[in-house]
Amino acid sequence: MLALLLASTVMAATPAPNAAAPRPPLRIAVAGLTHGHVHGLLGRRSADLEIVGIAEKDQALARRYAARYGIPEGRLFPDLATLLDRVHPEAVAAFGPTSEHLAVVEACAPRRVPVMVEKPLATTAADARRIAELARAHRIPVVTNYETTWYGSNRRLYQLVRGEEAIGAIRKMVVHDGHPGPVAIGVQPEFLDWLLDPVRNGGGALMDFGCYGADLMSWLMKGQRPLTVTAVTQQLQPTLYPRVEDEATLVLTYPGAQGIIEASWNWPFGRKDTHVYGEHGYVLAVDGTRLRVRTGAAEREIEAEPPPPPRQDPFAFLAAVARGELQVAPDEPSGLELNVLVMEILDAGRESARTGRTVPLPPAR
Repeated sequence: MLALLLASTVMAATPAPNAAAPRPPLRIAVAGLTHGHVHGLLGRRSADLEIVGIAEKDQALARRYAARYGIPEGRLFPDLATLLDRVHPEAVAAFGPTSEHLAVVEACAPRRVPVMVEKPLATTAADARRIAELARAHRIPVVTNYETTWYGSNRRLYQLVRGEEAIGAIRKMVVHDGHPGPVAIGVQPEFLDWLLDPVRNGGGALMDFGCYGADLMSWLMKGQRPLTVTAVTQQLQPTLYPRVEDEATLVLTYPGAQGIIEASWNWPFGRKDTHVYGEHGYVLAVDGTRLRVRTGAAEREIEAEPPPPPRQDPFAFLAAVARGELQVAPDEPSGLELNVLVMEILDAGRESARTGRTVPLPPAR
């Protein structure tokens, strides 16, 4: 009897032969702390990630954030190259000025470290193309993080419009993105410092929120290049934003379709909604989970399911990509090729706003 009891105890303590071993957390490093979205990573309470290093030239800022989030000061570095050579992370997430994204990839690509940057990919199409060249040459994934990528509503919208062809061919897309403005919502001083800089941010509302529309439209059009881009920008609050536009509207033309991007730091409330109109219906993603759909006499509302893992949030997604468990399609919202196109659209928008002319989009290089 005692032998049977001991045997059963040993069997209970021995893992089943086919049981999967727990996956170790992704060893991730942070390049820069001045982008406000970094708090989503630093404050993440999950066992799937371990922040093994932070590169931030403002060491006072780094120490303040380290104390706030319980990160050992020994994991703070003044530059990314030193961090990479000492820590050897599995992936890097960039949370500095958009103009520094190229430098992050220049440091990571030769060391074969995957990179995720906050939207948009770069401040210019030239920088975006150089990032793509480095990624291809060193065979690393470089993905761009948009909040809207993780919306169940946008995933369901795409399924209805493209997968099920529920409204026929796309005729018009309208994307609204923005909020009352970075000053009004209380953006941190270190973020505001470069967000209002036409060089480090590439512009104002056009770059900050126009990128969402360019990304979503390029995804919905399966990477098709628009024929032309026409843009109008304004400074409705010049005292607050003397060097950059706070209001931008872009019109994109495609064969048989049109897209309108409304980017603003003047909305009375925050919004990120996407409207798609087809030959015989429409699909409106009104927020992250809800849709309104009409294909007949009456409109109906749909509550979208969350995206399946690992596409439920940017960091689970990055972990799967960095470990080769997930391949990013070129024409999906985070895809590198699609985001090069996004930057070409935004470049054309800036040129159109500057000259007052419609800008034809040249063929892909």
